[in-house]
Amino acid sequence: MIQVIIFSIIPFIWWIINGRKNANFLQWLGIKRIIIKDCRKYVVVVLFMIFISFLVVFVILPLYVDVSNNATAQFAGKGFSALIPALIFSFIKTGLSEEIFFRGFLAKRLISKFGFKIGNIAQGLLFGLLHGMLFFWIAGVLGAIVIITLTGISGWLSGWINEKQSGGSIISSWLLHGTGNIIASIAAMFNSI
Repeated sequence: MIQVIIFSIIPFIWWIINGRKNANFLQWLGIKRIIIKDCRKYVVVVLFMIFISFLVVFVILPLYVDVSNNATAQFAGKGFSALIPALIFSFIKTGLSEEIFFRGFLAKRLISKFGFKIGNIAQGLLFGLLHGMLFFWIAGVLGAIVIITLTGISGWLSGWINEKQSGGSIISSWLLHGTGNIIASIAAMFNSI
């Protein structure tokens, strides 16, 4: 919960200054009921993002990153005994905190200021760059570029599914983000590094 609070501080201050007259804080962030616009497009993108998660975890990351340095290495070899901590890590610590900041705050502000196309590309790029910087030291330049690209695309798709298919709700991207993280966590749980 500490990470969720930390990732919510800047959005909360921004909301107090600029947004509190328009909506309550949770609505302003997009923590609200999902209203699916086009069920078929929504399902296709959800399945594509889950496929990307499997591809990244089982094919791409092992090529570029020593998995013992990955955040999910804390679950390595622990099997089902690590399931509850892995769920908390995947859906709350990383998934919720990053979705609050990147899609709930950053994407919505950038899209409001620059339009959907530029705003969503910008937040996806920033999301990718953050992940690339985290992996730069352990993945090298090529690995960091691959990670920036893949997480940038994932960030863009998350912004798209929220703003264009979920009625502005960040719940869709939160669940997808958590799903990607739990896939990586489960892979680590049954792999002894």
